[in-house]
Amino acid sequence: MDHYQVLGLTRNASKAEIKEAFRKLAVKLHPDKHSASPKAERDSATVRFKQVSEAYQVLTDDRKRADYNFQSSRRPHSNYNTYTRSYGYGYSRSNTYSYRRGGGGSGAANGASSAFENLLRYVTTRAFLLNVSVAGAFLGGMAVVNLGWDAFWKMHNNEKSFEEAMRSIRKAKVHTEKQSEPATKVPS
Repeated sequence: MDHYQVLGLTRNASKAEIKEAFRKLAVKLHPDKHSASPKAERDSATVRFKQVSEAYQVLTDDRKRADYNFQSSRRPHSNYNTYTRSYGYGYSRSNTYSYRRGGGGSGAANGASSAFENLLRYVTTRAFLLNVSVAGAFLGGMAVVNLGWDAFWKMHNNEKSFEEAMRSIRKAKVHTEKQSEPATKVPS
């Protein structure tokens, strides 16, 4: 099922055009409007209404729409009017109704794209994005603390860096050691 075709739109339709097409078709196909119609017509309208609703849900959500466009651009064109809904991800054409997990395929040709799709799915999950944001906040916090520590050090050590302070301490230590050595007499 081509969601754009169901709504009578082109692939570059805007969200406003999608909403308007859905609204017109929803009013025309709503089950309540066909409650007094013959059973065959009522069932047909109900199926079309579900298709229109699904197309609207997919095409108005930017992420689902991008996924649908990507998936539909990869699949070969066929004359099938039925569809397979992938459990949790994507849509694809099929001549049977079935549920499966992920966009699949077999063979070496699909292996690379499948691995890429799996990586893309993982990278765009909420858990991954949350982990990345927490890690970024942690690293940013560490950088701020490090800069703050350097500023604190310089404030309390006469604007000297740590290295400069250590050199001063070594010089002072050497100077103190030289002064504390007993004077030795040189025989004449």
